[in-house]
Amino acid sequence: MFDRGKVRVAVVFGGRNSEHDVSCASAASILSHLDRTRYEVVPVKIETDGTWIVGIDAPEALRTDGARTLADFSETFGSAKVAALHGIPQAFDRLADVDVVFPALHGRYGEDGSLQSLLEFFGLPFVGNGILSSAIGMDKEYTKKLLAGAGLAVADGVVLRTGRTLLSEDERTRLGLPVFVKPARSGSSVGVSRVDSWESLPAAIASARADDSKVLVEQTLHGREIDVGVLELPDGRIEAGPPLEIRLAPHQSVFDYQAKYTDGGAVFDIPARLDAETTATLRATALRVFELLGCAGLLRVDFFLSPDGTPVVNEVNTFPGFTVNSQFPQMWAEAGLGYADLLDILIETALRREERRDAPAR
Repeated sequence: MFDRGKVRVAVVFGGRNSEHDVSCASAASILSHLDRTRYEVVPVKIETDGTWIVGIDAPEALRTDGARTLADFSETFGSAKVAALHGIPQAFDRLADVDVVFPALHGRYGEDGSLQSLLEFFGLPFVGNGILSSAIGMDKEYTKKLLAGAGLAVADGVVLRTGRTLLSEDERTRLGLPVFVKPARSGSSVGVSRVDSWESLPAAIASARADDSKVLVEQTLHGREIDVGVLELPDGRIEAGPPLEIRLAPHQSVFDYQAKYTDGGAVFDIPARLDAETTATLRATALRVFELLGCAGLLRVDFFLSPDGTPVVNEVNTFPGFTVNSQFPQMWAEAGLGYADLLDILIETALRREERRDAPAR
């Protein structure tokens, strides 16, 4: 039985995509930092085959730094294992009494509006972005079109849909070399390749297509790689955190999946060494992106700061990496907001948003 004096939080993680392990790492940090004196926690794992597991809380299975994987933790999930296609209503029936859902999923079938639509359908309040902002934010093509239409600078690129494997001569001339090839609807830099010769392009496209049928070939952006986190507060105010600069190790050419999770060597400078005017411009642009995408809760905006000082939007993340050592929590830690406090704000914001939505119109 739930303790009715606590907020009941379901943390959903895993997922049916290539970012499953990244999501599990984010969830490990979240589960180990939720204050059990305030929250009653229900872990919900989605396996790579689509199976949903509604488990029991076992915080003792995780180290307090959240660095451990969920392998041992997952062994405590014995109470409810249901097939995804026929068992989602059963899983949601088990979640009927929770106060709020914390989706800790990255990538498709989780961060792209799929889970958010289910939560809306079943009437469950949830942390973070809604259906439309999640779907647009996951699709790099439409994110860029929306932002460019509002006058923001984005990287030039070509969209290759199913069956198309080549660029025209005009497109090659326009983009130049090198180019970056990436899945259009994926995160964590999965399937991203740098192409330095056109002969290498087909292999890079095939690698990206292993994760998504739609592929982007983008012009190389020159400049400093800067991230800005945006956070919605319970009273509805939106704030941008201190910019973070990614400095790659000498042997790294791109901040890809390997550089993020297996290779090491990249350094985060927080706050980024920028003058006050540039910092203000980046933060204002990040807030503008949050507004244009109709975001809620949180967003990470990834920029390239061009040599002339223009912030160029590279990508957005509607649920960015969320381990203790990930960019988004580190930026807010620099601003004086600890990891556990950040979780509290995200949950309280979701609950307050639901209260405002349910309040009668005056």
